[in-house]
Amino acid sequence: MSSRPASTIDIDVMSVHETESGYVSGSGSESSLPEIYFTKPHLAFLNRQLQFLEPQEILQWCITSLPGLFQTTAFGLTGLVTLDMLSRMKIPRPQMVDLIFLDTLYHFPETLALVDRIRSEYPLVNVHVYKPDGVDTPDEFAQRHGENLWQTNDELYDWIAKVEPAQRAYRELQVAAVLTGRRRSQGGKRGDLDVIEVDEAGLIKVNPLANWSFQQVQGYVQENKVPYNELLDRGYKSIGDWHSTQPIKAGEDERAGRWKGQQKTECGIHNPRSKFAQYLQEQETKKREEALHKALGNLEMSS
Repeated sequence: MSSRPASTIDIDVMSVHETESGYVSGSGSESSLPEIYFTKPHLAFLNRQLQFLEPQEILQWCITSLPGLFQTTAFGLTGLVTLDMLSRMKIPRPQMVDLIFLDTLYHFPETLALVDRIRSEYPLVNVHVYKPDGVDTPDEFAQRHGENLWQTNDELYDWIAKVEPAQRAYRELQVAAVLTGRRRSQGGKRGDLDVIEVDEAGLIKVNPLANWSFQQVQGYVQENKVPYNELLDRGYKSIGDWHSTQPIKAGEDERAGRWKGQQKTECGIHNPRSKFAQYLQEQETKKREEALHKALGNLEMSS
């Protein structure tokens, strides 16, 4: 692999409020959070440059350029490679990249066992676990939200089990940018994936292994003895919740075992804001407007 220094590309991250970009950190209303702005031309320029770099060089660029950087992972192979690469970069503690793991309560036992192994083998890495709000077990989830919610209302399930916990993590941990495990070779909506994206909420998403194939990822894992999910030895390639994940057949796309037989290809975290999320946002906006009108009314009465 090449060892070109990250300084060979433009690493200017603009943080001036005068920049008209339309891109702002996911919780820009909170003054304590870092605010990162990219103009659209700058973002396009960065993607043109970053696509020619090795994953380690992209990670180095992220560490030196993006405040509030975390890694979101369900401990799939690509995420594990990213974790291992970061661990070999000998990053000082303040700049180390913590992990965010969304425990939906419906992960395979093998996935949860892998989380424990990762904590043991990478002791310097913090793993922040976020569960659906107010519940700690599958029984509690079913009692509050109904049995098999992923079948009766999959969009609501995604919101409760994944999207809301992710947003809560971003808010509480002051996340401005995340490393993801998405790759173009995974197919579906990921086929034209950029290395760096800014979602509609302003969150920066970096896909450091966007250019790698499954074989390259698997080769790195084997060569560097990276711990991985035992299910990969049983025909699985992409692993999520047990109720929506199956092994795949030879020749099938890597993510063909996810939501098999459905049109669905993403869990909601990487999709545009869902209708349910839009509804919640509209309700929140309405509440704020009502509170503002009430405050203005009280002000007029007192004056």
